[in-house]
Amino acid sequence: MAPEDFPAAKSFLNFDPTRVPSPCYVIDEVALEKNLKILGDFQARSGAKVLLALKAFAMYSLAPLISRYLSGTCASGLSEALLGRLEYGGEVHVYSAAYRAADLREIMGFADHVVFNSISQWQRFRSLIDEESRARPDLDIGLRINPEHSEGALPLYDPCTAGSRLGVPVSQLKDTDLSMFSGLHFHTLCQQGYAPLDRTLAKIEKDFGDRLAQFDWINFGGGHHLAHKDYDLEALIKRISEFRERYDIEVFLEPGEGIVMNTGVLVTEVLDTIKNVSDIAIVDCSATCHMPDILEMPYRAHIFHSQHPGELEHTYRIGGLSCLAGDVMGDYSFDRKLKVGDRLIFDDMSHYTMVKSTTFNGMQLPAIAVWNSETDEVRIEREFGYEDFRMRLS
Repeated sequence: MAPEDFPAAKSFLNFDPTRVPSPCYVIDEVALEKNLKILGDFQARSGAKVLLALKAFAMYSLAPLISRYLSGTCASGLSEALLGRLEYGGEVHVYSAAYRAADLREIMGFADHVVFNSISQWQRFRSLIDEESRARPDLDIGLRINPEHSEGALPLYDPCTAGSRLGVPVSQLKDTDLSMFSGLHFHTLCQQGYAPLDRTLAKIEKDFGDRLAQFDWINFGGGHHLAHKDYDLEALIKRISEFRERYDIEVFLEPGEGIVMNTGVLVTEVLDTIKNVSDIAIVDCSATCHMPDILEMPYRAHIFHSQHPGELEHTYRIGGLSCLAGDVMGDYSFDRKLKVGDRLIFDDMSHYTMVKSTTFNGMQLPAIAVWNSETDEVRIEREFGYEDFRMRLS
């Protein structure tokens, strides 16, 4: 059988997609809590703290559930930071490639950790930092480093690629005084397991050595597939426990996909079928607007009850509703002909979908729903319309 017969979001195999509007992101809160329990146990056993990366998943209607298990959130700027503080509670950690003065002043009024991308940014805002630190002695200031160690397969998602703007290369820090920072932040991974992190840590320990002991904390960044069934959590727990003891340092991780993977889908409806060399089905969502990672990475998203082209009797190219010529999800085969009104379910669509959705081409944003796979209850959390398109323009 093809991999599509074993979807990532397994609980949705018997979900009736006609119960929600189309298009619609649907999150199974039971599957999400299953992941969160894994992470909660990991925190307890490793002593590390796990933060939700809001850049990957920011569905705040589920904040009460998420906050029961995780230590807080991490943000990339003021808006995400405010969402973390106002909706999730817990710790709020903020990193940005560069800060605007007005944003930084507001962020420093409530964030727990503020991480700078360069020493020059810290120097520029030193008087503000000193002022806020006097008012809030518990405010932690950190520096993002670039370990100069690539583990990512794609330059687009590799923070350590040559010429990266993210973090200070460790080769530039050999003789630099870092006593003004209470912690370090790094990020090298993208949807990966334990071994790449272990190699990254070995590089950082080689470059910093005993200097690591001068810091109060270190943030291992994101990209960790912690809730994946094949992730070697036992090895990670052992590595973190030893790392914390060796340097007397607090450890943070900030996964996004690794928290919400296998928990949600995108429901869409067939609007038309046409033929041009091959059979084509036009659906009421868009790859470029609603699941852009399938074009950016790129990768082939699974559709429930489909297989690869030619493996079942009827093969279709599934295309989006926008006028972008490349708005195509891929070629899929089905055991029957598709017809107008059929609902299709794209698999594993919690992460980097609703947070990246756009109204390009006047595209309607998908509704957002929560499903409980144990009680079968469905809650429509949000629907969007013309005003959501209009409000972004002037």
